Amino acid sequence: MSEQFDSSRPIYAQLVERLKAKILAGTYPPGGHLDSVRDMAAAAGVNPNTMQRALAQLETEGLVRTERTAGRYVTEDTMLIEQLRAATAEKFAEEFLEKMRGIGYSPAQVAELLARQTKGEPNHE
Repeated sequence: MSEQFDSSRPIYAQLVERLKAKILAGTYPPGGHLDSVRDMAAAAGVNPNTMQRALAQLETEGLVRTERTAGRYVTEDTMLIEQLRAATAEKFAEEFLEKMRGIGYSPAQVAELLARQTKGEPNHE
């Protein structure tokens, strides 16, 4: 089952984002073994060279390590993962608030909306 990609951005960069998100979410847990490049490429529907480039980027960032005879593993550095998770959450929150300001919501209104959504209450403004 191939993934869908945005044609306006490099596929390897999109793979980096998706793999990083899976690491941050714990789908690929700290110390976990990753499938082979070929298997991951086939699952994503991309060329193995593209997947290799994405994994090399994650290795440069310290999220993945390679053991010559055993393959690739997610870092066991949970502090790094938590720092990246927090930084990513901050970025998403900033982007969300900017969009909400764009439609006229104040931060207080956004907080109220999120509180209602968390409780499952309908939005009646």
